[in-house]
Amino acid sequence: MEDEEAEAVLRTVGRQIKMWREAAGLKQAELGAAIGYGDEMVSSVERGRRIPKPDFLDKADEVLGAGGKLSVMKADVERARYPKKVRDLAKLEGEAVELGAYDNQQIHGLLQTPAYAQALYAMRRPAYTEDEIERHVAARMARKAVFERVPRPLITFVQEEVTLRRPIGGRMVLRQQLERLLEVGQLRHVSVQVMPTNREDHAGMAGPLRLLKLRDGKTLGHWEAQLHSRVISDPREAQILDMRYGMIRAQALSPRESLSFIEKILGEET
Repeated sequence: MEDEEAEAVLRTVGRQIKMWREAAGLKQAELGAAIGYGDEMVSSVERGRRIPKPDFLDKADEVLGAGGKLSVMKADVERARYPKKVRDLAKLEGEAVELGAYDNQQIHGLLQTPAYAQALYAMRRPAYTEDEIERHVAARMARKAVFERVPRPLITFVQEEVTLRRPIGGRMVLRQQLERLLEVGQLRHVSVQVMPTNREDHAGMAGPLRLLKLRDGKTLGHWEAQLHSRVISDPREAQILDMRYGMIRAQALSPRESLSFIEKILGEET
């Protein structure tokens, strides 16, 4: 696990499951057989090493006669499923009235399809385990709730042209990803723009950036590269990022031109 908060939640849940199991007079293998999981999974959950799925908790609650005391932990476990930096970022996104992002290496996380995200995490070195990949993909997909919340925030993206052409996960995954961009780009509160490779003037040469404008008027930046990720709260630094992002958007294709550009690239992939 990557943070103490998540570890504490999973240890607590594990102890509760173990307590109810022992009170019911069942061994781990017996509980596993009753709920459709192996005894190794039950053991790992009880020790706080594995994150139980909602189905695991619901079935264990029923079999052990816990009266909802295990099922009710699903919300806490779901939050613990996601890495701390993702939980923190999702919290900020939930408070923002405006979000903006420029990406030059990959499609932005909020725009990614599950298959695209899966391929990205599978390429990570040192390699993630299958459980870790599943956890990170689920966390990334959960952040998409920002598109649905009310009132709708203004969300803008600028994608470097190369990110639309790099076949992360293969050609079929790329096609589905481009189709997703076109779908999201049609939303009234979302703008997707493309920065063509042939642009001579480019304000984004310092790398990717993200901006979050909160309800209280504060502007935050978010910067992530290699092994580091940090929120930029200093007003002067956030102002610089805001200025750069405005210039990037002005230099990129317009939203309408960008959707046509993406459609053109999608046509080339057939």
